[in-house]
Formats: sequence, structure tokens, C-alpha cells
Amino acid sequence: MGVATYAPPAQRIGEELVYPDGRHELADDTAIRDSPLYNADLAPVPIKHRTWTTYNYMALWIGMAHNIPTYLLASGLVALGMAWYQAILTIALANIIVLVPMLANSHAGTKYGIPYPVFARASFGVFGANVAALLRAGVACGWFGIQTWIGGSALYVLAGKLFGASWTNSAMVAGQHWTQWLSFAIFWAINIFIILRGMNAVRRFENWAAPFVLIVALGLLAWMVGKAGGFGPILSEPGKVGWGSNFWLVLFPPALMGMIAFWSTLSLNMPDFTRFGKSQRAQALGQVLGLPTTMTLFPLVAVLITAATQKVYGAPIWDPVTLTGKFDNPLVVVFALFTLAVATLSVNVAANIVSPSYDFSNALPKLISFRTGGLITGVLGIVIAPWRLIADPNVYIFTWLGFYGGALGAIAGVLIADYWVMRNTNLKLGDLYRVNGEYRYSAGFNWRGLVSLLVGAVLAVGGAYTAPGTQGPFPAKGIIGPLYSWFPFHVYDYSWIVGLVAAFVIYLALSAMFPVSAVSRRPRAAAAT
Repeated sequence: MGVATYAPPAQRIGEELVYPDGRHELADDTAIRDSPLYNADLAPVPIKHRTWTTYNYMALWIGMAHNIPTYLLASGLVALGMAWYQAILTIALANIIVLVPMLANSHAGTKYGIPYPVFARASFGVFGANVAALLRAGVACGWFGIQTWIGGSALYVLAGKLFGASWTNSAMVAGQHWTQWLSFAIFWAINIFIILRGMNAVRRFENWAAPFVLIVALGLLAWMVGKAGGFGPILSEPGKVGWGSNFWLVLFPPALMGMIAFWSTLSLNMPDFTRFGKSQRAQALGQVLGLPTTMTLFPLVAVLITAATQKVYGAPIWDPVTLTGKFDNPLVVVFALFTLAVATLSVNVAANIVSPSYDFSNALPKLISFRTGGLITGVLGIVIAPWRLIADPNVYIFTWLGFYGGALGAIAGVLIADYWVMRNTNLKLGDLYRVNGEYRYSAGFNWRGLVSLLVGAVLAVGGAYTAPGTQGPFPAKGIIGPLYSWFPFHVYDYSWIVGLVAAFVIYLALSAMFPVSAVSRRPRAAAAT
């Protein structure tokens, strides 16, 4: 007897095979293989290789959510004046909201097996998509460098507990201890090694990293609570603003936008992962179960651990690296070192390397593969000098990346308007890889999408200002004064959502006033061949 193979029934429509569950694949990609827009990494994933399950997507999000910045999310909100339960509420609501555009853009990845930059070709044009892709890649490279420096710093600090002063007080090279540079290089190399192994390596790594970090975090919680004999006064602290207008009108809105922005980048490029999904249900359910739940639970665990540290050490310790640095047992230190490395790797590989790898490949498909794109990301992550970004987080992380990220909401608005409203989720798969196909528009650029992106981005970040009492590159009254002073709120505080809504509306308006004849709301009926 032969081995049974997976061969679901499919209807052939033109050059596409359409399966009963709604997923599409090309019957034969021979006709597009020589296209300058095609390479094996960007090509539609065949149905037989779309194997990611609900657990894979849960593990992906659990792995990405368990990292040092997530651990510190609640502490940042508490520092702003929230009570711990207000902080957890804000974080939970933000992740429910950001899940909506994330699932909207994930749909195309699963239906057609395409990554984010190829998906963007439908709304921006086959060449215009590079604008949207490289904007996303730029933010990812910035965060890759920062996360890699954070991971390397954790290695440096905790290794110092094992090797003593000879490690932490080593000779200075270019402003840093040479052991700090070595720690950074080691952590950088581990990131690149995983991505060079391909997307299956990413999936396998996230599968075991996710439960491992969660179990360790819960174990640390149980140990700290036991050592403290209960929780400290943090849990009884009511916060500085209460539930009045100062909370709902002043503190809550910008804090909510900040928490939304935390994963707004992934709301664009989730097709990079969902293209491997075995069904829409698998990817959607996995994300619903993985993102908002974990992003609420992990900061809550951080709050509870920090509450216990206040009783044990006399002061709250929010930073997990600082906390583990207080452990004296070498085996515990090594285990903590390994856990922090895994936690940082799991978010860095998935969130900050996969996307730009595809984005750079999309710019020159015949020259840049997924792995080459990963190497480019790694090099740029060093070139941006993340140690300098970390040195002044107010200016660089929260100003540069926040400002740059404002444009990403506008990209999401264009993608959702085009795919869900204009096309009713119907794309012509083969033409996404043809220079002269349906998505050529004007010389490969859809000016409607680009104008919508530009206007949405200007509205989102044009009101950027430097808050009183802080240093920053923006005018105190905003770059564009009316966006700072003409509204009862500062538009820049809502940059991501403003960009998304504005671009969404503008794209639909421009498409209605200047329609493209090639855009069809129904799949093109073609005779079976």
C-alpha cells in the first residue's frame, strides 16, 4: 500500500486552484518564475507546505510577548501615575484593539500564501509596495538593534555574576567594556544563526521557547511570593490619579495609544507568518488566544513579582535583569541568563528579523533572498549604533521610533481599505508577481495608495512635539501647529490610530473619485484549463 498524501479537492479558476476552505494557490508558477518580482522566498506557499497550527500561532505570540520590554510595560504606566490594575486594564484593552487590524491583514497571508510586501503590491503597485515594505523594515532594523543590545547587556550583567570584576571591569574599547562588545556579538550571532535556518527554524524555536519562558516566569513568581510571605504594598497602592477625569481624559488616551503602538508593527506584517497557516481558523484562533491573553498575563506576573520584591528587598525592582542579578547561586544565575536570552531571542527573531528579511528581498527579489535580507537586517542593526539609542531613550527610542512608527498606521489603513472594501478579499495571485499585470497601475505605482500613506502619515506625526520639561528634536508647539493646538487633544498622542483612519478614508475617497478599471470586487471567472 502506498502512503496517503494530502490532496484536498480544488476548483481550478484560471491559473489558480481554489480549495473549499477558501485558500488559493497557483496551479503552476512556471509562467512567473522569470519575473523580476519573483523568488522562491516571496512565492506563494504551496498548500502542502501550509502546516502551521493554532498552537504554532499561540506559541509565536507567547514567545514574542515574553520579553524584557513587555515585563516593564506595567511599570512604565505605574510611573505615570496609574494603579497597577489600571495599567493591566490599559494593556489588555490596547491588545484587543490592535488585534483587529492584525487579523484583517493576516487574512490575505493565509488565503493566498503571500508575505506582507507581496500583499502590499495590490494596494501600492508592484513597485510602490517597496515604499510600504522599506518603511516597515526601517522600524524593524531599529528595534532589532535595540533588542540585540538589551539581550547582549543581559548576558554581560549576568555573566559578571559568574566571572567577577575581571568581566565587568574589563578594558574599555570605543566607550564600552570589551566584554560588553563580546556579549553583544554573541547575542547578535545567535539571532542571525536562527534566521539563516529559515522559517521552519523560527517555528520550532518559538514552539519550545514560549512555554519555557512562561513556566520560568510563573516559577519565579511562586518563589518570590514564598520568600516574601505575601505581596507588598504595591497591590494596595491606589495610584496617583484615581478614576476621575485626569485618568480618562489626560492619562488613559495617550497611554492606550502607546500600548497599541507596541505591536502595531506586527499588525502590518503578520502575513509573513500566516502564509504558512493550515486554515484561517488556525491562525485567527491562535492569535486571539495568544496575543491579548499573554500580553495581559505577563505584565500582571511582572506586577506581582515586583510587589514581592518590595517586601524582600525593601524597594520595588521592576527590571528582571536587576532582579536576577541579586541571585547568588551560580546555577540559578546561569539559568536566569539562559531564560532572559531565550525571551529576548524569541521576540527579536520573529518580530524584528523576519519582516525586514522579506522586505529587503522584495526590493530586489533576484538578488536578495530571505536569508540575505536577514543578514542585511543584522548589519543595519549594528550600523544604527543601538548603544547610542539606549543611551538617550527619550530622544531616540520614544521620539525617533515613535515618530517613524506613526507612518505604519497609515500603511495599515491603505491595506485594509483596498483588500476588504475595494476588493472584497479577492486578489489575482499570479499578477502580484507580474510587472505588467493587474497591479501595475502607473509604471508600477498606485498613486492613490501613496498619497493616502503620505497624508495619513503627516496627520499622524505632523503634530509631534517635545513635552514640557523634556528634551527632544520637535518644537514645543508641534511641527505643524494646528495639529497641536486646534483640537481638544494633541493629535500626535494618537498618531497610529489617526494615521490608520485617515489613510483608510482617503484611499477609499481617491479610489471612488479616480477608479481603477482593473479593480474587481469579485474573482475573475475563467474557464478551467
